[in-house]
Amino acid sequence: MKTYNIFTNEKDSLPTGKADFLLAASVTKTCEIEGITQAGIPGMIPLTPTLDAEFIINERVYSLGELAETPTGVPTPAIITRAVHNLVPFSTIEILDLGLQTIPQNSASHNFDIQPSDSIATGAKIDAKAVFRKGMAAGESYELKGNYLILAESTPSGTTTAAATALALGYECKNEFSSSFLNVPNNIRDETINKALSLIDENMSNFEKLSLISDNMLIFCAGFLMSASRRFHIVLAGGTQMAACLLVADKLREDVLMRVKNENITLATTSWVANDKNSDIAHILSLLSYKPHAVYTSFSFEQSTIPILKKYDEGEAKEGVGAGAALGYACANEVNNAKLLEAIERILYSM
Repeated sequence: MKTYNIFTNEKDSLPTGKADFLLAASVTKTCEIEGITQAGIPGMIPLTPTLDAEFIINERVYSLGELAETPTGVPTPAIITRAVHNLVPFSTIEILDLGLQTIPQNSASHNFDIQPSDSIATGAKIDAKAVFRKGMAAGESYELKGNYLILAESTPSGTTTAAATALALGYECKNEFSSSFLNVPNNIRDETINKALSLIDENMSNFEKLSLISDNMLIFCAGFLMSASRRFHIVLAGGTQMAACLLVADKLREDVLMRVKNENITLATTSWVANDKNSDIAHILSLLSYKPHAVYTSFSFEQSTIPILKKYDEGEAKEGVGAGAALGYACANEVNNAKLLEAIERILYSM
């Protein structure tokens, strides 16, 4: 399972040793717009991050009788992350509740008194400055148990809010964000983003814009990165959403007179995102004021005996719940593709 650095010729790897795993889980009511996402069970999309949280910690869900999957039957990337944990356990797995409708059961969660955000089409109604400050405080106080931290996300329709956020902050990256769909529903996404952008104007501050057109995960994690990166290495686990998190943190550096310590940050994603023809994570990351360290893994389901998993290779689901970083963590701990595939399939066969 070779890893590739997207931008540099540095040694392609994650840090060595054990990693803590934090899942930033949140709900934006943008996910309730019909047809905008397939990251979960139709009609129950806001439950997806709760189910993901329960599964990666317990290898079972409590808040529903079944694990989240797309309408075509593709299971959540949480199965990848959990399979890695079964093979080479993380030091700890904990949940950051950044606005969930349903609290995960039997799961170690940190509550920050953050409510689910509204749809960006009508205004997210976030106190962005307060959420960012909570993120910074959490980054300052977090006690690392292992050698470094993997910070992941589960936010359905988060690529839409990420795209709107980046555009609102002045980044030139239209139509460069990925989707859980094989074929991105651009008409629905574009309509939603255009409605969101119509709510802001150039006289607004960055925080005022974020309050209207972003999501809690992006804002909180940007603050968390700002402070935590000064103390230890963070692997930002995800695709274009986490790339947008870096854009947010970079844009806010003049507002808070601080910037991320970028040499302590690695973005790790899947090959399904890095090679996606409908998005361009490499260009999104190139908009940062510094040259980031970013890797993706070559793992695939080509040899899988479970046909539905091959849809990942065809472009469905792609990323989420820290799958890309988990794959990189497995690679760093010398777990080969065959062993990892077997562990993933074992999970599905046991369900």
